[in-house]
Amino acid sequence: MQFLGFSEPVLRFAAFSLVFLTMALFELLCPRLERPEMFGAWKFKRWVSNLTMVIISSITLRLIFPLAAVGTALAAESAGFGLFNHIEISPILAGLIAFILLDLAVWLEHLASHKIPILWRIHRMHHADTGFDVTTAIRFHPLEIVLSMVWKALIIALLGAPALAVLIFEIVLNGSAMFNHSNVRLPFWLDRGLRKIIVTPDMHRVHHSSDRPETDSNYGFNFSFWDRWFGTYVAQPRLGHDGMEIGLHEYRDRKSASLFWMLLLPFRAR
Repeated sequence: MQFLGFSEPVLRFAAFSLVFLTMALFELLCPRLERPEMFGAWKFKRWVSNLTMVIISSITLRLIFPLAAVGTALAAESAGFGLFNHIEISPILAGLIAFILLDLAVWLEHLASHKIPILWRIHRMHHADTGFDVTTAIRFHPLEIVLSMVWKALIIALLGAPALAVLIFEIVLNGSAMFNHSNVRLPFWLDRGLRKIIVTPDMHRVHHSSDRPETDSNYGFNFSFWDRWFGTYVAQPRLGHDGMEIGLHEYRDRKSASLFWMLLLPFRAR
């Protein structure tokens, strides 16, 4: 797919690089938490492993599911498949509805990854990170990336979602994940205002608490109102952001930053 003269992979990589570098710089200038795992040698090891993981996941996805999200939308449009390809609706309205419903679908997928044991075995690799910064946003096991894409592709096909709306959604989802996983300090008034609509770093950090009731909260990536509406919203961690433990109780040593350990975690009993 071409947009503004650029192919989809180029656009996505450019957007990813811009947001990643911006949030990484923001973290250096104005960190929210200053802990050993977020600085120095440990941070370097975490960053290398997390960045390598996103490369492995991207290659795996392209090999297993080359259509991906935008390709699925184009295929559905070509075949005349999906709701929006069978009703009279403006492309803008169809795009807005598709964006909102895709965000709800991602919220439901995230909820399921915590509630269904076999999915949690895969997803826990993301939560095993004892740090919380922009690279945590891309620390997902290749199996989870593939399963997530299958789920999104199903929703995209059933909706007949416009390809441009899907491209925008994918870029925004990736960018918002890096934003709300970032170790940045936002002014209280700004955080309070933003979280009425979108997920902020302080809101999502609660989700990465090792306290299980807090881990099972704040599932949103883009819009914050799903958690409010469905009763899974927790405003602040019980011990406060400075006192909370990030990660999972059972994985507290430095092996959680090992790439090989991360790849094998879904296949371990614990």
